[in-house]
Amino acid sequence: MHATTPTAPDRPGFLTHCWLLASAIASLAGCQWASNGQNAQGTQLYEQGQYTAAMQQFQKAIATSPTDPDGYYNLAATTHRLGAQRQDTALLEQAEALYNQCLDHNENHVECHRGLAVLLVDTGRPDKAFSLLKNWASQNPQLADARIELARLYEEYGDPATAKRYLEDAVQQDPNSARAWLALGKLRESSGELTQALANYQRSYSLNNMQPMVVERMAFLNRQLADTYNNTLATGGTRLAQPAPTTQVGNQRY
Repeated sequence: MHATTPTAPDRPGFLTHCWLLASAIASLAGCQWASNGQNAQGTQLYEQGQYTAAMQQFQKAIATSPTDPDGYYNLAATTHRLGAQRQDTALLEQAEALYNQCLDHNENHVECHRGLAVLLVDTGRPDKAFSLLKNWASQNPQLADARIELARLYEEYGDPATAKRYLEDAVQQDPNSARAWLALGKLRESSGELTQALANYQRSYSLNNMQPMVVERMAFLNRQLADTYNNTLATGGTRLAQPAPTTQVGNQRY
């Protein structure tokens, strides 16, 4: 990646998981039910672009369940989006405080770490964004998500080599993280390491087969590797290794 900074949150291409706000309603009783319902309503309003109304629902969710980190994250992400759109320093400061409140209630909240790191970059403090994620990773050596987010930040800053090292460490620390294998596959594909990328995608899919995007990437790489193999043979070049065996998904072969 040639970008020198992460994509701003109000532009297409921003890593969208950061803005896919929590909407699942857990099977809990009492206040938690009400809080989850308010978060879900706020999420619907957010997705419709009704940010002020969404914020009101998230504020209600926090009032209903003051220890639920998702309410703080949802309100922080919405306030961050508005602050970035309006270039409003006060809103961005509010968002930062809300992200930190979220982390007070869940120190390993993945989306909140990502959102806060982006906000720190948005406000001219990339060094603090890196420190935030590095500290999170060092304090949680078995948590793949921390290394994935740190790797993503390095990649966005044009340092794929360091990003790759963190992703390789992530899959070593947690070999059952489908997300880590997927991220490593994407990075290797972008750098032209197609055979290794395919193997990483296959590992990710074996751990979580509810990833249609991974199926598409495996199909694409299998075709590309097969074409390269056939073209090399046709031109009398050095014989390449056969492409990796296809993975059967449903009634289609990839």
